[in-house]
Amino acid sequence: MTDTSSRPEAQEDPGIGSGGPRHRHGPSSFWYLTLGAIGVVYGDIGTSPLYAFREATNAARDGGAISETLVLGILSLIIWALLLIVTLKYVFVLLNADNKGEGGTLSLMALAMRGRGKFISLIPVLGMAGAALFFGDAIITPAISILGAVEGLNVLAPSLEHYVVWISLGIIFALFAVQSHGTAAVAGVFGPVTLLWFAVLAATGVVNIMAAPVVLHAVNPLHALSFLNSHGAIGLVTLGAVFLAVTGAEALYADLGHFGKNPIKYAWLVIVLPSLTLNYLGQGSLVLSNPAAMENPFFFMVPEWALLPLVGIATAASIIASQAVITGAYSMARQAVQLGFLPRMSVSFTSYSSAGQIYMPQVNWLLLIGVTALVLAFRSSSALATAYGIAVTGTMVVTAILAMFVIKNRWKWPMAGMLALMLPLLAIDVVFFGANVLKIAHGGWLPLALGGVVMFLMWTWRKGSRQLLATTRALQAPLNTVARSLSRSPVQRIDGAALYLTQTPDVAPTALMHGLKHYQALHRHNAIVCIRMESEPTVAEDSRLRLRSLSDGFTLIDVHFGYMETPDVPRALAKADWPGAKMPDMKVSYVLSRRSLQAVQGGDMPVWQDRLFIFMARNADDASHYFHLPEDRVLELGSRISV
Repeated sequence: MTDTSSRPEAQEDPGIGSGGPRHRHGPSSFWYLTLGAIGVVYGDIGTSPLYAFREATNAARDGGAISETLVLGILSLIIWALLLIVTLKYVFVLLNADNKGEGGTLSLMALAMRGRGKFISLIPVLGMAGAALFFGDAIITPAISILGAVEGLNVLAPSLEHYVVWISLGIIFALFAVQSHGTAAVAGVFGPVTLLWFAVLAATGVVNIMAAPVVLHAVNPLHALSFLNSHGAIGLVTLGAVFLAVTGAEALYADLGHFGKNPIKYAWLVIVLPSLTLNYLGQGSLVLSNPAAMENPFFFMVPEWALLPLVGIATAASIIASQAVITGAYSMARQAVQLGFLPRMSVSFTSYSSAGQIYMPQVNWLLLIGVTALVLAFRSSSALATAYGIAVTGTMVVTAILAMFVIKNRWKWPMAGMLALMLPLLAIDVVFFGANVLKIAHGGWLPLALGGVVMFLMWTWRKGSRQLLATTRALQAPLNTVARSLSRSPVQRIDGAALYLTQTPDVAPTALMHGLKHYQALHRHNAIVCIRMESEPTVAEDSRLRLRSLSDGFTLIDVHFGYMETPDVPRALAKADWPGAKMPDMKVSYVLSRRSLQAVQGGDMPVWQDRLFIFMARNADDASHYFHLPEDRVLELGSRISV
């Protein structure tokens, strides 16, 4: 969440190579942001060594022996996945595709929608698909990360195996229970703890590489190509497991607005990438010298005396990774609401100093239910690994396609240049997606099903909202006509001012017409307040308001909010210069239209889908609360509308 009143307005980055003017920080601030990026952005991908190499190697050997050729092939695939997907695609391409400093699937969608072309209508569908798949990933990440860390107890004391699930559930319940208190108190330790985690990854990797230095040859991509060429269908299955090493890469782009491009890039190139690479090489060296360590190579990398501290810091890192995903789910849900893909949901601000610290109870408890169900159903990180990855690869395919729209239509690259850059990256994403599709029968259906449900809800809300808007518009009179007529009408005037909130500025609000019908009176000063949610993350203060006098006693006020901003209507209207602005607060009323919806045959959607839309509308957050209206000055007038 961004508060435009506390920072200068940013400009769009024109394309690759632009610096992104949003974040202008001194040296000390740069290092602070870099440390924060290590803690928040890289928490998810930083816990991948807990299970990625183990699952990829087990998939490749399929119960057979461990050989040098096999290990070198797996390590080469992991290293080059990190280089091509994370480094090239995300660090050097997508970090430049910012929407006024903001990143993420929906920001990229909003940026792509400003272009033109015959396929432009597909962009919202892609945006909804990417957002929906993200929610599927957000449920799996806490489950697999925390299970993978706690499973280290099995190595320390095999008798504790039966308690792993319950210990994991205890950590998960505690994590979700503290969300309402905000993450500000613990966010300060995210960076240092995760930095320590990456130092441990690097150190354990270096120590173990010495056992079999031959693993250093894995940096040669020929080992990856040779492995895929010689393993056929098994190679494709292995790719699905290899992809576990890059899950969490989408956080680089999603958290762009929080830390800026340069701190995220520096943290990856200097700290995260080298640490991950060294650790994977160390695990490979360990299993070559001691094949029995294949049971859990990450935890076998340290001597027995260091095992318990390693389990502790691994658990802390997995909690941090989970926290980053949970926070990302809040942000994604909020953006979806602002862009009209989901109904209004309650948002609580948990920090006085950071507008980005939010808590959404509905999202929080739905995630908790989903994570708990996964832990109880799969009971181990290895079992969950079969379901993990397909949602992430789907999101990556979506971002690659959206990036092609942005590069071609917004950055004005020639078609040949855009295709030369993006087609190979898209092809890699598609190959990994295809490899993960093989997991569908073994649990991969779960994130797809979750994503499908969320996308269907988004589609229903978007379509139903448009249908409702069209129906309402057809039943209402033109605003200009009504305003001019009332200025000449002898209708009784009441001292005070009324603010009628609406989304359709060209027609008279339903509440206005119902008030006239029942009370035969008008306030002395009336403003039609049209709230517009823009496809930009923020709106400059000098562009926030647009005022136009309609007639004597009527003013039209357009209020613009970005999709990353709090729609605080009273705060925005405090700067509006209109005749009612000088009235005392208690003489100013906010008038809302309350609609009672009923499903009927013959609409654009089947009746059952209409009823789903009506259910979502009835459970949406109250408009007065969502727009921060003073409760003692809100008047609601209702009407019944068929959809």
